[in-house]
Amino acid sequence: MMIRFALRSLALRPVKTIVLAFGFGLGVAIMAILLGIGEVILEQAHSPALQGGGDVAVVGAFGPVDNARFVLSSVLAAGTMRSRVAAMSPSRRSALYLIAPDKVLAFSARGGVPSLERAVGDAETGARTDWIDAPSDESWSAPDPGDVLRDMDRFHRQPPAAEFASSWAEWLYFNGRNADGRGFYLTFLVGPSMHPGKRSSVVRLQLERDGRQFNYSSTGEIDEETVLSGAPDIDVGDNHVRLAGLRYRIVLALTAEGNHASRLTGNLTLDAIRGRSLPPAVMHGARGWLSGYVVPVLSGTFHGALDIDGRKVSLDNMGGYHDHNWGFWQGVRWQWGQVAHDDLSFVYGRVFPPSSVADPERIPGFLGILGADGPIAVSTDVSIVEHDAGGRPREVEITARGPGTPGTDLTNDTNVRLVLSVDRVVRSDFGLTSTGTTPTDFFQLAGVYRVTGQTHRRQIDFTARGAAETFRER
Repeated sequence: MMIRFALRSLALRPVKTIVLAFGFGLGVAIMAILLGIGEVILEQAHSPALQGGGDVAVVGAFGPVDNARFVLSSVLAAGTMRSRVAAMSPSRRSALYLIAPDKVLAFSARGGVPSLERAVGDAETGARTDWIDAPSDESWSAPDPGDVLRDMDRFHRQPPAAEFASSWAEWLYFNGRNADGRGFYLTFLVGPSMHPGKRSSVVRLQLERDGRQFNYSSTGEIDEETVLSGAPDIDVGDNHVRLAGLRYRIVLALTAEGNHASRLTGNLTLDAIRGRSLPPAVMHGARGWLSGYVVPVLSGTFHGALDIDGRKVSLDNMGGYHDHNWGFWQGVRWQWGQVAHDDLSFVYGRVFPPSSVADPERIPGFLGILGADGPIAVSTDVSIVEHDAGGRPREVEITARGPGTPGTDLTNDTNVRLVLSVDRVVRSDFGLTSTGTTPTDFFQLAGVYRVTGQTHRRQIDFTARGAAETFRER
């Protein structure tokens, strides 16, 4: 039938039919050519040679990889990943502008470490023998663990968000705990600007002794630029923190809070374990609000002693933990906890920002698991349920799940459950988080975790002492 119509149309209108047939044929041919070119372009776009070499590109979810040196040294070059990685190279792209008197030229530039670029098969650097590593490139090709730790633990300049400025604070937090549960909480906190170039600061030690809780503190004023350039090295009066390699040295000179005239001095060290860190993460909300968190020392050991009015208190061989927080804190609450056993370290948490900057119900929790060779698993499918008794938390139940990778040997399925049985509770007023309309109590918890489940084809079943934090409306 179609052939009959075509022949009749050709007989009645020969010129028009020939022109239409030629047009349709030309259109189909052009479409076929474009599809072929598109496929070639797509294949070339995935070509390692055109991307700078290598087979796998690691990128951040929203841009550059934060703390890339940690990823290179403690994730890709550690544990089970080490044997799978033939070569690694950092790469950074940026726009450059050449400004002449009569024109402005824009360029897209890519930078990297020449020796590492050649190692992943980059054609551009492979042909240039005059491109050699600069002395500063060694921090990428052979990063020093202490330098990586210091970079993670740096302080941050306060963002220009006037609405939240009065609640800006950044602090170093240390937690020590004995096998019998006795321990301490130590905080070096730098608050908002008091006047140009100066920031308020406080050191606070919460120490359990003789079955009671004692609080010691010292306040001062600190130069902002000194903190930004030197931290985690920090000085608040006669109290100091110094980081040398993987060891934190802490000097304390504090006075008892309340009506006691007690004085406390001490010298402590915290030895970090290489790779037992979680890199920085920052949560952003509306109008410039943010909250940041990093764990430089997920598992370590404290040594040293305190002197309290001539009485020595040993803190030797205490399990140690250190994290670092920064951001705007008015109206913020959180749930947090950590526990370590043998070669495994766990940290979990969830932040509840003010509803005016983000929906607290849509912020997921997280759980990170680190082993002897670095990170093992991270899950954001996390549930944190607290059970109270007498108005205080008595049990915290955490469950975390993470899907594996079917059909590969990279299976990293995670299904773990942590239950904290609380036996020590410290309640205090965390003034930075107060809104003035709904007073809250800040609870620091200690107790025994029972941890069961599996991760990375490893069965987990242990009990160990750990810590947690949470809030309650008063």
